[in-house]
Amino acid sequence: MSDMIKDISSSLQKQIEDFSLDLALRDVGTVTEAGDGIARATGLADVQAQELVQFDNGVMGIAFNLEEDEVGIIIMGEFSGIEEGMTVRSTGRIASVPVGDGMIGRVVNALGQPIDGKGPIAFDHYRPIERIAPGVIQRKDVDTPVQTGIKAIDSLTPVGRGQRQLIIGDRQTGKTALAIDTIINQVGQDLLCIYVAIGQKKAGIARTVAILEEHGAMDHTVIVVASAEEPAALQYIAPYAGCAIGEEFMETGRDALIVYDDLSKHAWAYRQVSLLLRRPPGREAYPGDLFYLHSRLLERAARLADTYVITPNDFKGDVATEKDAVDKTIYGGPLGKHNAEEALEAMDNSKDHKLVELENTGGSLTALPIIETLLGDVSAYVPTNVISITDGQIYLEANLFFAGIRPAINAGQSVSRVGGDAQTKAMRQVAGGLRLDMAAFRDLAAFAQFGSSLDKATQAQLNRGQRLQEILKQPQYQPVPLEKEIVAIFSGTSGLADKIAIDRMNEWEEGLLRFMETSHSDILDTIRKEKALSDELRERLKTAIETYNSTWS
Repeated sequence: MSDMIKDISSSLQKQIEDFSLDLALRDVGTVTEAGDGIARATGLADVQAQELVQFDNGVMGIAFNLEEDEVGIIIMGEFSGIEEGMTVRSTGRIASVPVGDGMIGRVVNALGQPIDGKGPIAFDHYRPIERIAPGVIQRKDVDTPVQTGIKAIDSLTPVGRGQRQLIIGDRQTGKTALAIDTIINQVGQDLLCIYVAIGQKKAGIARTVAILEEHGAMDHTVIVVASAEEPAALQYIAPYAGCAIGEEFMETGRDALIVYDDLSKHAWAYRQVSLLLRRPPGREAYPGDLFYLHSRLLERAARLADTYVITPNDFKGDVATEKDAVDKTIYGGPLGKHNAEEALEAMDNSKDHKLVELENTGGSLTALPIIETLLGDVSAYVPTNVISITDGQIYLEANLFFAGIRPAINAGQSVSRVGGDAQTKAMRQVAGGLRLDMAAFRDLAAFAQFGSSLDKATQAQLNRGQRLQEILKQPQYQPVPLEKEIVAIFSGTSGLADKIAIDRMNEWEEGLLRFMETSHSDILDTIRKEKALSDELRERLKTAIETYNSTWS
């Protein structure tokens, strides 16, 4: 019995010795006003901006307005149960979302919580939804394309990895379809995708998910949802949550693409939240910091510079860690590789060493924000703001859409400030002057409506433009591989389609691509691998198209 007592006492003694009390200081406040997704509270004297707070009923909120006597809180969830006099506590944690590879293939809300019924998500850690964008020294030039699979985009307004390319146009002109096509085209590629649905109907979001699943695109996609039925607070933070998920991929050395669909509704949500919190309204009742709101979001899209270390020649592996560097030096920034090469050359035993890329570097985040216009008015407040902070825009025109020209891209008003740098050499070779040619064709076609007779040169230009317009048409959710894009555009720009009847161009193009795939797959393989057209390859391609034309009827 005494032994038992001794065992119990020793066990209790050990537990007492091992016991440690973790104390944390937390502010506790009282709700003074609540309603419409907004709450005001007093007593949270030390709360931080963007800090998560928790109400007594478990609902979370974000400290948004830090005023002298009270704090304005946006409620992230059901707000009907929050009343005056309720206790609210600070958490000490800045608003953040779970990130990691476990998010891939899942549908989550603006808080990173799964809503697809597939169980909990295995995530690595939390990442703040707001952060400072990478500086200039951390970036490198955009020179690698994002292959959208859309002929009109890849040839006219190319998108590069790390770029911010705006998709803008009226309602029901195919803006979302362009983004979904781009995501579908990444099947089997190395580009991870995040699609952020802001203020959309749940039925529409469900259709988008179904389309992506049908094409096998959910295997590389994360969908962040803040539907129209959800509080404005969740619609406001949704794009930041999606951006944080994308940044995790970028900062682990991978390439990611994020679609914000759309920032017009995001601006509406921010306006609602701001007005409820009695922030001063500005133009069109939007708060004055709306420009800053979107600029700090889109600026986070970047292509990070590669970082290098010097290792012995016998180092095995494609990437290294900091401890593998023989000189304990990391060479980063735009001139990182150049500086590393100079340091390697200056070493006495340079032949025994080599350059190796540091792990988790050189990733990118490409942004495709979507903006909705009213009657084509791009001079409105929100469109103007977003146009000014992006690297170009893809402008979709309603008149083209209803005329059956889809995607309805206006070549004259669409632009990519990165331009040819975001194209493969093969695409530059076949589509170098295509955008200007298509813009000139539209002007000429409008002029020709008022002319009774046209000279032969003008007629030839119109005929060529009509066929190029038909070639650039593309069915929805059917992206085209790069090599087939090259073949189709080459046939148009080189005049090999000039004698094909306009009403049979689609049939002719489909037949041509089938012919190339079955009889000249070697040409397609070479274009895919080399991404350039040599003189010899160009002649082979021309001969193949001429052979097909001779059998066309």
